[in-house]
Formats: sequence, structure tokens, C-alpha cells
Amino acid sequence: MTDWGALFLTASGRLGRTPFLIGASILLVLGGVYETLGATIHWLTGWFVYPPLFYGATCVLSKRLHDRGKSGWWAAAILFALVAVWQPPMNPADVLLSLVLVWAVVELGVLGGEQGTNRYGANPLKTATA
Repeated sequence: MTDWGALFLTASGRLGRTPFLIGASILLVLGGVYETLGATIHWLTGWFVYPPLFYGATCVLSKRLHDRGKSGWWAAAILFALVAVWQPPMNPADVLLSLVLVWAVVELGVLGGEQGTNRYGANPLKTATA
């Protein structure tokens, strides 16, 4: 069973695909809804909204990366690419950063986690069913 509070508040441990996809979807929808508000709202509230969104995204991404046996620091590259291409890609660098996002989708959303225990903890699927 997934601890939904810890999902967005801690970066340690491992996370299976389904909770990752749910958590990432929640964060993307929240970010998308916030982006539809006007520029004035962003100017007034952006310093209060974006840090929690980025922190939650870092936690979710790190745990899923851990499940794949990779360092959570890769979350920084994924978030940088996401911010860079949030608007439609405008230059060659944006296309390269889009490839980072394609890698992240395949790596984190399609491929399964490492079998058994790795250096980040026990397999979340084995823990959930045990």
C-alpha cells in the first residue's frame, strides 16, 4: 500500500510504476491548471506554488529512479528538461531536452523496476504483496 503523504514528501526508498504514474499525473495536472491562470497570478503566487510542486516532483521522480537502480539526482535533469520544454519547443536545444523527456517516460513509466532488493531498498511490489 502506498503512503500518499510520503509519496510527495520524501525522496528515499523505491516506488512502483502505478503509484509513480498517479503521483506524476497529479503533479502535472496541478502544474497545468496553475499555468492556465494569468501572468499576474504567477507573479504574485509563483514563489509559493512552484517550490512545493518541484519538491513533490523531485520526491516522486527520485523514488521511481531508485526503483530502476539509478540515482535520484537524475530527477534534476528530468525537471530541467520539463521546465525548458513546457512551452512548445522553439530551438534545437529544446528538441534535445525533449529527448530527455522521452527517455524519462520510457525509463520510468514503461520499464519495470529492478527485481529484488537494491541499494535503495526492497522491491515495492514484493513489499506490497507480502
